[in-house]
Amino acid sequence: MTLSPLTRRRLANFRANRRGYWSAIIFGILFTLCLFAEVIANDRPIVARVNGQWFFPVLVDYAESDILPDGIPTDERFWHSSDFMQEFTEAGGWVVWPPVRYRHDTLVRDLGVALPAPPSAQNWLGTDDRGRDVVARVIYGFRISVLFGFTLTIVSSIIGIAAGAVQGYFGGAIDLYFQRFIELWSGMPQLYLLIILASVIEPSFWVLLTFLLLFSWMGLTGVVRAEFLRGRNLDYVRAARALGVSHARIMTRHILPNAMVATLTFLPFILAGSVTVLVSLDFLGFGLPPGSPSLGELVNQGKDNLTAPWLALTGFIVLAVMLTLLTFVGEAVRDAFDPRKLPGGGR
Repeated sequence: MTLSPLTRRRLANFRANRRGYWSAIIFGILFTLCLFAEVIANDRPIVARVNGQWFFPVLVDYAESDILPDGIPTDERFWHSSDFMQEFTEAGGWVVWPPVRYRHDTLVRDLGVALPAPPSAQNWLGTDDRGRDVVARVIYGFRISVLFGFTLTIVSSIIGIAAGAVQGYFGGAIDLYFQRFIELWSGMPQLYLLIILASVIEPSFWVLLTFLLLFSWMGLTGVVRAEFLRGRNLDYVRAARALGVSHARIMTRHILPNAMVATLTFLPFILAGSVTVLVSLDFLGFGLPPGSPSLGELVNQGKDNLTAPWLALTGFIVLAVMLTLLTFVGEAVRDAFDPRKLPGGGR
């Protein structure tokens, strides 16, 4: 596939911003690793083999009798039972464990110290005040925060771009009434409405996403509206309209590509804001259900347990690194779409 000269110039400008370029690579690696959190941090083995049979406990729920017909009855954590593992080993079985042998909701037992437990060889970043491994909760919390941010950013951007395009292209009464609606809607007290919602139903991933989507779509509307107001009076748009080209085709084929140049530069910053919103709600207690892996809940635990500084420091460092990487990527994207930039970053 051959890239156009314009695309090659933008890629060259993106790479010329070394800070943003390497930030994109580092963020991509971290996010890709977190997508496979069940393989990295889990209280079940990745693969096991005994009596000539293969088992994949990470993917399938097994009972003791499925693996050892005469296995010693244990609880649901039989993989951590010394009696079961002894019999499993005597039967010639072997297992491959994840690097972190805890899930985000696994309660670490027999620590021998008061909770929250400090960092140790068993728990690299310690545990929280409920005995859950901090490393596992960071991995799962990073994944859910970024996925939430990506989903909210993509869906709200689609709605905001469509709304701004309709306003700017048609103008007149449509633009006037739509602007008044946006002014009224943006003045709604979001936090108070969320508190009322949390008192009626238990917030979940999709409930929070739907609620925040009702207000976050206005982020790009003004930028797209301005581009369409400018582009609808250009000569090639007037010519297309005179030739009988449909409004939808003119908007998507002739004006939208130019409007997307200014829009794409805002997306990394909108993504960072979306992640911050979820973290803030979790910190205040109006976010994901209790027990969910959350960076905001980790920071809140650090606030409540000042004698356990590893909790607050871990939450702060993870959030700082994540938002810094996204900000640097946003700066590189802005340089890539800057028409004043020459290939290689010069002006």
